[in-house]
Amino acid sequence: MATSYLATRVANLKPSGIRKFFDIVATMDDVISLGIGEPDFVTPRPILEAGVKALQDGETHYTSNSGILELRQALSQHLAARYGVTYDPKDEIVITVGVSEALYLALTAILDPGEEVIIHTPCFVSYEAEVILAGGVPVELACHVEDQFQLRPEALEALITPRTKAILLSYPNNPTGAVASRETLLAVAAIAEKHDLVVISDEIYDQLVYGVAHVCFAALPGTKKRTITLGGLSKNYAMTGWRIGYAAAPPEILQGLMRIHQFTIMSAPTNAQIAGIEALQHGAPHVEEMRAEYDRRRKLIVNGLNQLGLPTFEPRGAFYAFPQISVSGMEDEAFAQRLLDEEKVAVVPGSAFGAAGQGFVRCSYATAYEKIEEALERLARFMQRHG
Repeated sequence: MATSYLATRVANLKPSGIRKFFDIVATMDDVISLGIGEPDFVTPRPILEAGVKALQDGETHYTSNSGILELRQALSQHLAARYGVTYDPKDEIVITVGVSEALYLALTAILDPGEEVIIHTPCFVSYEAEVILAGGVPVELACHVEDQFQLRPEALEALITPRTKAILLSYPNNPTGAVASRETLLAVAAIAEKHDLVVISDEIYDQLVYGVAHVCFAALPGTKKRTITLGGLSKNYAMTGWRIGYAAAPPEILQGLMRIHQFTIMSAPTNAQIAGIEALQHGAPHVEEMRAEYDRRRKLIVNGLNQLGLPTFEPRGAFYAFPQISVSGMEDEAFAQRLLDEEKVAVVPGSAFGAAGQGFVRCSYATAYEKIEEALERLARFMQRHG
């Protein structure tokens, strides 16, 4: 197809900085991947068996556009019990095809052409692209390691213009592992109230926190009325391939998301929704078991990177470490490429996550402890030559 047939906003999108490296990795042998943000655990067996049984029972038809009511009820109960925020399962929750669809729905529903969304970076690679595809304009709010990668409220307010429509939050953060404090989020809430902004809060890693508490933005006083909460089962429950996410919002906002969802998707996969009921109702022990193992790996990789002269902020959530690589004398893309070529260790350049990520690389510790140990040995050889 000729490029001229494509919409300008699509033709001008930058390819994913993550996929670029992993297309290369797929052609190589003996690579240790610290790149893809996917749990290495198989979905816990009771959840898996619930999905298999659904197929065997003939649950192969469409569900309600909003998703199976029992799943929405389980999610509502889960959020109320965990964070004290109450969503009506009938008209404040929609089950989506992963949190990726939920993000698409949220942005497409609220943005008119040219409206701005402030995104704190480093951030997941889809955010800026999805704003552009929805007709909006992404505005980058750079966050820095000296602030523990938490956004500065005064810097946020300085970026607001008459065209600003929304703030997109991502805590626990991919790629840095930062977790926002209640104080920071209360300041964001006050700014959103003052300027009448929508807040989209992507909380996909909410249960994967270490030694700190995750604060659900919509649970803060007065915030629910303007908040779209995004989440899903992929990361917490090791269910990436099942593609179950959700958006939760007040009815007047959610009905906009629903209009797009029903014309675009129809409904999320039926057997995956049934597996999701099992996950939410009985999956907590499995989440805790996986979280404890991630914590063990977290300590290994952070200590190992620091000992190699790669200063690494201590991540408090998700499953990523974000070391600075300036001591190597290389830019992050060159560092990642040479590490892959010379030692067959795959990481992601920090610049893939926005300009604020330059000079860093993302290392996922969602891989086996022994592989992380071997990756650190290979990195040690690499840094002896380049550090």
